[in-house]
Amino acid sequence: MIRGIGLDMIDLARVKQVLETNPRFIERILTKKEIIQFEKYEGSRKIEFLAGRFAAKEAYAKANGTGFGRHLSFTDVEILQVEDGRPHVTMPIKPGETIFVSITHTERSAAAQVIIEV
Repeated sequence: MIRGIGLDMIDLARVKQVLETNPRFIERILTKKEIIQFEKYEGSRKIEFLAGRFAAKEAYAKANGTGFGRHLSFTDVEILQVEDGRPHVTMPIKPGETIFVSITHTERSAAAQVIIEV
């Protein structure tokens, strides 16, 4: 049974601008393991990765029904790339829960969808 569906989209130029003015933005959005994956990329691909994770985490918060705030922060959600390249939510995972995530990019934006199933 589907417990929640979330969708989010963000402009890459906006993420680039925020990152240029506040380099610590990375630490506010990504977990330590995600930062390791982020650092493997160069140039515009870094912005795509960061924007994709931002959108996916927003989509997760929407699917979870909580949004971000008192009970959930960006670093409480971790989305790592598995060997075949797919994004995979590694935390938070509740017993009996399956989380599906899809991230996509264009030249100007990143979007993500999350489905939480119980």
